[in-house]
Amino acid sequence: MARDQNGDDVHFKEKHKADISRPKSGFEVKVVTSEDYVKSDSGLIYRDFEVGKGDCPKDGQQVTFHYIGYNESGRRIDSTYIQGSPAKIRMGNKALVPGFEEGIQDMRPGGRRRIIIPPELGPPVGPSTFFSAKQFEVFDVELLSIQDCERRTIGFYSDVVCN
Repeated sequence: MARDQNGDDVHFKEKHKADISRPKSGFEVKVVTSEDYVKSDSGLIYRDFEVGKGDCPKDGQQVTFHYIGYNESGRRIDSTYIQGSPAKIRMGNKALVPGFEEGIQDMRPGGRRRIIIPPELGPPVGPSTFFSAKQFEVFDVELLSIQDCERRTIGFYSDVVCN
C-alpha cells in the first residue's frame, strides 16, 4: 500500500477525494463530490465505503473507532492510527463535534465512511478552543465496535462501565 509523507493511503485518498474549494471572502463555499455522496437535511455530507454489519449505536452506548481528520485544504489534522489506538466515546453525551456524532450515528461495526462536516456542524471556534476559524472538516472513519454501558454505584462512588 502506497503512503504519502503523512502515512496516509495515497490510492484511497485519490480515489475517494472530495474537492472543497473556498473562494474569496464573502463568497459561498462549494463542495464538489461524486454522486456516491449523500447530503443530509442538516448539511452533513457522507459516503460509505463499507456498510458494516450489526446494529447502529444508540445514545449511552460506547463506540470504538479509528479516524483520520483533514482540514478543508486536505492537510491531515489528526489520526488515531498515528496515535496508536482507536478512540472511544459514549454516544449522546455531546462530547463529539455535532457533525461527527451525526455522521457515525447510523454506522455499523466494520463500516468505513467519509464524513464531510460543514462549518455550522463543526467545533466551536475561539481563543479558548483548538480551532481558530470555521471551516469544512473531512473525516475517514472506521467503526470498530459498539458496547453497552451501565452505571454502577458502590457506596459514594459511581461510574459508568461499558462491556
